[in-house]
Parts: sequence; structure tokens; C-alpha cells
Amino acid sequence: MGTLNKNDLAKQIADEAGLDSGQAKLAVEKVFDIIVRQVAAGDEVNVAGFGKFSRSERQARQGRNPATGETIDIAASKSLKLSPAKAAKDAINA
Repeated sequence: MGTLNKNDLAKQIADEAGLDSGQAKLAVEKVFDIIVRQVAAGDEVNVAGFGKFSRSERQARQGRNPATGETIDIAASKSLKLSPAKAAKDAINA
């Protein structure tokens, strides 16, 4: 097993859908761009059978530097969250 990167994903899409590799790469890039842009704007992106992309917000908090044990302040942050659809979970667990 290995890691599938964006170029590998585009190549697989090109091969399986019979697309030009440049078209497939552009499509992959645009899908990711649109998902990030919509979630950044506060929307959710629901892809039936795959999952729901949403924004997760973490409050500011205190943590510890693992090397020194010193208490540090961790700023509030937002991140991209994927909640997998039941069909995707079932496929992974098959």
C-alpha cells in the first residue's frame, strides 16, 4: 500500500473515464478548490455516497510543549472536516 497523491488521482480518473490527463488534473484541482472555498465561506458540501465536508472550529486553549513541558497558548483555529457517508464507511469495512 502507498499514498495516492493528486497527480495519481488525476491519472486514475483519466484512465477510468477516458479523459485527457490535463483535463482530469484540472477537474481534480477544481473539485478541491470548490470544496475548500465553500467550506471557508461557512457552507457544507454534501457528496452523496461519499460524505459531508464542513468546517470545524477549535477554541483557543492551553497546551504543553512536549519537549519542555512548558505551558503554551494555542490559538483558536478552523479546519476542514469530513464526515463519511454510510455507503463510504460500509465500502471501507467490507
